[in-house]
Amino acid sequence: QVHIEESGGGLVQPGGSLRLTCEVSGLSLRRYDISWYRQPSGEKRELVARITSGESTEYADSVKDRFIISKDNVRRRVYLQMNALKVEDSGVYYCYGGTWWGQGTQVTVSY
Repeated sequence: QVHIEESGGGLVQPGGSLRLTCEVSGLSLRRYDISWYRQPSGEKRELVARITSGESTEYADSVKDRFIISKDNVRRRVYLQMNALKVEDSGVYYCYGGTWWGQGTQVTVSY
């Protein structure tokens, strides 16, 4: 049975940093790509970053040079380090792998 759970969200001021963690069970990170998506309030869900089974990475243009995706295959965790956060980075962040979604974690960037 696959279970995906995100953590690490919260309230941060613009310019600050957060690290999100995606814990994956029932799925090997050596075989599946894992992605982070976000959904701002009232908007569509959008891809933020992806790390492949072979550890290639890709990023949305809006977060390049600010966010870093990484993973630990042994601990089955995928991380999203978010730096220089902007108000427009706010939203619910979801982890996705295979055909499964996590429940999401809220990130709010505000003064």
